[in-house]
Amino acid sequence: MSMPQQIKPDTKGRAAPVQVLKTKAETALAETFAAVERQLPGGDWLRQLRRAAAGAFTAEGLPHRRVEEWKFTDLRALMRDAYPISATAEPPKPAAIGALVREALPGADLSKAFAAFIDGRAAGEAGLGGISELDGASLAKFIDHPPTWLEAEIGEVSGHVSDGVLALNTALFSDGAVLDIAEGREVETPIALIFGDAGGEARSVATRSVVRVGKGAKIVLVECHLGPTAPRQVNTLTQVVIGDGAEVVHIKLIGSRADSIHLGRTVATLGANAAYRPFQMVTGDGIVRNDLAVTFRGQHASFDLGSAKLVNGHGHADTTLVVDHAVPHCTSRELVKSVLADKARAVFQGKVIVWPDAQKTDGKQMAQALMLSPDAEFDSKPELEIYADDVVCGHGSTSAEIDPELIFYLRSRGIPLAEAQAMLVESFIGEAIDKAEPEAVREALRALARGWLAEDARSTKG
Repeated sequence: MSMPQQIKPDTKGRAAPVQVLKTKAETALAETFAAVERQLPGGDWLRQLRRAAAGAFTAEGLPHRRVEEWKFTDLRALMRDAYPISATAEPPKPAAIGALVREALPGADLSKAFAAFIDGRAAGEAGLGGISELDGASLAKFIDHPPTWLEAEIGEVSGHVSDGVLALNTALFSDGAVLDIAEGREVETPIALIFGDAGGEARSVATRSVVRVGKGAKIVLVECHLGPTAPRQVNTLTQVVIGDGAEVVHIKLIGSRADSIHLGRTVATLGANAAYRPFQMVTGDGIVRNDLAVTFRGQHASFDLGSAKLVNGHGHADTTLVVDHAVPHCTSRELVKSVLADKARAVFQGKVIVWPDAQKTDGKQMAQALMLSPDAEFDSKPELEIYADDVVCGHGSTSAEIDPELIFYLRSRGIPLAEAQAMLVESFIGEAIDKAEPEAVREALRALARGWLAEDARSTKG
């Protein structure tokens, strides 16, 4: 950590400027960009964005507890060192890619249309040729000479350099997925974006994905970030641009491990009459920060989020979202459920902004946590920032332990204690999982939750 700062007067008695000392991680990250800048993909337009972002990161540094949006997740304290950036490796064999796809979400067949990435670089794709208007799904393939819309979307998001994590992603992203779904296209099979690692030494990875869904189109997007097999620091951003009348179901899974950090962000914009239904699940005992920024750009659009966090050990899972109601007659719903074991910590920060012109807004959010241990911690900060007068908005937040009366009821009917606890936890988390679509994916998510519960029960007994 940096040393405390002192303001010393100059010879004329005025306060001299304070020079902010950088942590070891911040210094290493700045040096990383200088070392790899020439190797990163992108034409002159992107190089300018990268340099501006790198400069912004040097000025801002990692977010810390004095930054309001990061008060519960002090990244400057949590990231004590920066791992070296992932190097180019040998392309994986087809069998390895197949295994990666099967492991992404067991029970759901994601092999029909997918793009796979290992340590931030394209590893293979299948079934996307007839879905996306672009020839291929690797962002690195198009980034030197991108379509006009792609350059505009990346530039718009990358222009916000006041956030150190976003600036770092812009400066260092190596690859990711890019999809362009034509107007009126209804894709029946789930489209999977799968991110894994090659093991080995500790590494850092930065990816950027952009998905544009045309007017009236319908897709199911499954974004899987597998739990790393070796220490990883991941910084990933997904942009979802939803056209008028389009419908997008967006499943996002994040697996974590104790010595890794996952910094994920989704930026979504909705056109008129569009529907965006994301579901996010976090499992494991690592550090996860999952941001979601949603902006309504057209009237009569809807946003409905379901989120389930299953955290154990010393895991830390932060869900922070901002819903921007910029136009009238839009609806937003957020339901975030957390199950916390051992010394795990969950954070929910949800801000709903209703601007003066956004009359007839309907927004509700709820965050709930189930504490399986007296050492677990849940921090919740729901916010409503309303500048319009004809709206219906509300929020709530609760945390509790398992009801002993319900345990007694189940045990009195011959159900063992561990099974009774698992049933109640599954029922609690199931309300959020019910929001996931389609049914095959929903059942796979339920199985994933049951597997976590069984593993946590075994570790508790041990």
